Amino acid sequence: MNDAYRHCEALVRAADKDRFLAALFAPADRRGALYALYAFNVEIARVRDAIREPMAGEIRLQWWRDVLNGERAGEGAANPVAAALLDTIARFALPTGPLLGLIDAHAFDLYDDPIATFDVLVGYLRQTSGTVFDLAASICGGSAGPESERAAVPYGIVALLRAFARHASRRQLFVPVMFLDGGTTPEQIFAGRSLPAIADVLRLMRAIARRHFEVFEAELAHVPAVAMPALLPVALVPGYLAAMERKDYDPFTSVVEVPQWRRQWTLWRAARRYGRVMRG
Repeated sequence: MNDAYRHCEALVRAADKDRFLAALFAPADRRGALYALYAFNVEIARVRDAIREPMAGEIRLQWWRDVLNGERAGEGAANPVAAALLDTIARFALPTGPLLGLIDAHAFDLYDDPIATFDVLVGYLRQTSGTVFDLAASICGGSAGPESERAAVPYGIVALLRAFARHASRRQLFVPVMFLDGGTTPEQIFAGRSLPAIADVLRLMRAIARRHFEVFEAELAHVPAVAMPALLPVALVPGYLAAMERKDYDPFTSVVEVPQWRRQWTLWRAARRYGRVMRG
């Protein structure tokens, strides 16, 4: 089992560095379980990148549903992420319902259907990012409650904006259609045209993310301090938003990144601040 957890740690270090760094602030005996949860999230979130046809993705997602439902014990034990996740579920009495809901939400990724409204986007983010925040808090020994959902919106929007060009290249759009007025169309976005109207829509999305981040931080006092490591990745939201507001930013060509040393510094400062704000 130790090998399975080490595999998850390496996977998260490579594919989700922000959560990997945040998990270092958790007690040592909780980190392996956090890496198992985050590795599972990586595996589900990147299914679209690994397939050409939706049906192939549906088959992969169904395999994970079967594993969580106890129907593929042998195959699950042979898969290091599945093995570590199942062990984590048993050790920390995690409910499988939210994990199944996360899988169902990511089935949307397999198709090119647009996000119609902001409410639909929020629902998607709460089922995906929100579920990860909530279960991570449980692993850390507390409950983030509604704060998991508050965290999901700014964190999830930033993640989608960082992947905007990749999604557009495969004719996928996570910007709500309701935000597209007569100045732009999905086809213009899919063509990779950096038009002023597209910049305006993305600026609106960043403003929404910033407002939700402010609400998230304002409500931290209602969260147990032990849950801090689970919510810590949200502290990186302002840095990524700032990177997307530079004058030379192009949503189709710019790599939205923050140096690792700056992310580590931000997380360290946030860990101290969040720890003071949250309830003991």
